[in-house]
Amino acid sequence: MELYGLVGKTLVYSFSRNFFEKLFTEQRIDAEYRNFELKEIEQIRKVFELDPSGLNVTIPYKESIIPYLDDFSDEVKEIGAVNVVQFNAGKKIGHNTDAYGFHQSIKPFLTNKHERAMILGTGGASKAVAYVFKKIGIDVIFVSRSPKGPKEFPYEAVNEHMVNACKVVVNCTPVGTFPDGDESVLFPYLHLTPDHLVVDLIYNPEKTKFLQLSEANGAIILNGESMLKEQALKAWAIWQGGK
Repeated sequence: MELYGLVGKTLVYSFSRNFFEKLFTEQRIDAEYRNFELKEIEQIRKVFELDPSGLNVTIPYKESIIPYLDDFSDEVKEIGAVNVVQFNAGKKIGHNTDAYGFHQSIKPFLTNKHERAMILGTGGASKAVAYVFKKIGIDVIFVSRSPKGPKEFPYEAVNEHMVNACKVVVNCTPVGTFPDGDESVLFPYLHLTPDHLVVDLIYNPEKTKFLQLSEANGAIILNGESMLKEQALKAWAIWQGGK
C-alpha cells in the first residue's frame, strides 16, 4: 500500500485527506492518506523515514521545508515556497502547485479592469499568488503585519486610493478559518465596488467573514475551493510521474 500525506501544524479541518481518500476509492487505488501534524519542521525527518510516495505541505511549513529537500521545480526556485514533495529515484523534490491551482481558479473571473492586485499576507501562499499575477502582467502590492519591502504596507495604511487602484484583492492569511469564522482581516470594505474581484484562499467556511463583507459592498467573490481541487489534481499528476 502506498502512503501519501499532508504535512502541517493544525490539520483537523484539512481538505486534502478527504479529497485523496475519495480519489483512491473511486479509482480503486491501494493507498492511504495521513495527516502529519508537526510541532516543528525538524520532525519532517520522521515522516521521510516512513517512505511516503508523495506529500502535500501546508501552513506554516511551505518555506521552512525547503532545506530538507534535495531538488526543486523551476516554480519553487522562483516562488520560494513548496506545497508538494515528490519522491523520485531517492530524491525529495519540491514542487509548487498552488500557483497552478490559483491561476486555474481565477482565470474565468479576470477582466481588463484587473490591472493591479492587493495581496493580504506575505507567507508561502502569497508568494505563489504573486508569481501568478507577475506571469499574467498584473502589478502587485502586499499588505502585512510586518511590512518590509517598498511594495509592502501595514493593514492600517490601506485606504480608498489603494483599494480603487487594486481591483483584485486576495486574502492569503489564515484569518477567518473554521472554527474562527467570526474573524476577518482589517480592511476598508466600504471602498469595494462591483468592479472588484475579492478572493479568499480559505475554503472552510465556504464564505468567510471577509467574503461576506466584501460581497455586501458589491464585490465579486471567490473562495479557495476550486484552487485546492486544481492544485491537488496537479499534485497527483506529479506523484504519478507527470509534470
